[in-house]
Amino acid sequence: MGAEPYYGPDFGLLQRQDPEIAQVLLDELDRARDGVQLIASENFASPAVLAALGSTLTNKYAEGYPGRRYYAGCEAVDRAEQLAIDRARRLFDADHVNVQPHSGTSANLAAYAALLQPGDTVLAMELSHGGHLTHGSRVNFSGRWFDVVAYGVRRDTELIDYDEVRELALRHQPKMIICGATAYPRQIDFAAFRGIADEVGAWLLADIAHTVGLMAGGATPSAVPYADVVTFTTHKALRGPRGGGIMCTAELAGRIDRAVFPFSQGGPLMHAIAAKAVAFGEALRPEFAEYTRQVVANARALADGLSAEGMRPVSGGTDSHLALVDLRDAGVTGALAEQRCAAAGITLNRNAIPYDPEPPTVTSGIRVGTPCVTTQGMGTEEMKEVASMVARVVKDPSAVAETRERARELAHAHQIYDREL
Repeated sequence: MGAEPYYGPDFGLLQRQDPEIAQVLLDELDRARDGVQLIASENFASPAVLAALGSTLTNKYAEGYPGRRYYAGCEAVDRAEQLAIDRARRLFDADHVNVQPHSGTSANLAAYAALLQPGDTVLAMELSHGGHLTHGSRVNFSGRWFDVVAYGVRRDTELIDYDEVRELALRHQPKMIICGATAYPRQIDFAAFRGIADEVGAWLLADIAHTVGLMAGGATPSAVPYADVVTFTTHKALRGPRGGGIMCTAELAGRIDRAVFPFSQGGPLMHAIAAKAVAFGEALRPEFAEYTRQVVANARALADGLSAEGMRPVSGGTDSHLALVDLRDAGVTGALAEQRCAAAGITLNRNAIPYDPEPPTVTSGIRVGTPCVTTQGMGTEEMKEVASMVARVVKDPSAVAETRERARELAHAHQIYDREL
């Protein structure tokens, strides 16, 4: 009899053949398991997702789409991609889904390419108010190739001013309006954006990279019924592999597909697409809806806890998986708070707040998110304690050692993965 066929990753083999890289994997696992992870754009993918991601599908070149490939031998990977498409369409009730984008940025590039010409006017959220690099930053293709007009949030409420959005749209007549953000804690009114886009004859692009998982679970309203094109990522609250995707109306399907391949990408990453299919399948289960509701409940508890500690949540709280926190009353910059928390085993990121007087490398705020800790099984009571830990170490660096030990205890009580992947 022959040897057992190889179907997926073998960590023992990696340890024998490349102990240096194996140690990197173990060190990263230990880092994640030994502290509290509050990065809003991160999560812990399931072992099933990791298994698909580390599979032999990485070997297959499959330019094109299921049934329309430019390479032979795509029978198996065609099934993987079609499963991903079908599951995503069912999950979001979308007309058309393209699961090939390598990232959210790749998805946005394809959306621009499908709907616009270089030099066209775009209306999008200001980066410093919570937008994204691909929404018009001058260091990004979006800001270099398109004429981007920015809207922001009000100084008094720190909420999107829809009257301002409409006024800017009427004045500048954009070809496309973008709604969606990376650091805006409140629910976005997609119906209001739809109305504004219709009034000026613009395409509406919803970038739901951050909230796609919450929409999949029904914890927040979906953008799909309102937007012409919806771009998303699969690795945040959706708990999938790192990657992106695009949903659109049936009328735009051909334009979107051509903008992904052959315009902006070549061969798709079939192992990642299979892992996306696994994640979509997991999100279709009833327990995923409960998970997303808990993510939001945890974020609100964390924001409330930080507020009770004298650290002001931007806009007064959150409707999503993240909160922005203004640290000016604490007399600490975002950069310093990030460093102190990291030393105490709490991973979060510095973040600009609206109308921030500090530069982006320093900031006056931090961003905290709850997808990771919710995946670990933590609830609102743990979030209250985490808020206290964050506040303590941000205000008092002498509390680092004590806080680090408690962060380790809390993480170990809600452990991720087995020691051996």
